[in-house]
Amino acid sequence: MTVLDPLANALVTIKNNEVRGKPECLIYPASKLIANVLRVMQRHGYIGEFEFIDDGRSGKFRVQLLGRINNCGVIKPRFPVKVAELEEWEKKYLPSRDIGILIISTSKGVMTSREAREQRVGGVLLAYVY
Repeated sequence: MTVLDPLANALVTIKNNEVRGKPECLIYPASKLIANVLRVMQRHGYIGEFEFIDDGRSGKFRVQLLGRINNCGVIKPRFPVKVAELEEWEKKYLPSRDIGILIISTSKGVMTSREAREQRVGGVLLAYVY
């Protein structure tokens, strides 16, 4: 199986295991971008602990699921956004105000749209979680 978008596969794996009520899931292949997105999700309480497993290839992540995710996915194509446009994108991808997060890759690292607005920095849309 060829993996075209590892981040999309990771989020779909999380969502599918979440729907089935599993306590944890394995995500592979691992990458720095996926690790950073998982870190943001963990910081906001959507997932529990996650660990990197070195399998001699590209590695895997074992992720504890908390049953708090209703939906998550990548935003394709990865649109570049300015700080002023963040609110419109939130309206497009999130169900309502203060529910869920947009995950953005900025020059200051991977963060939520709210953190990007506070730091006055734009970036590229990666994913949404609620």
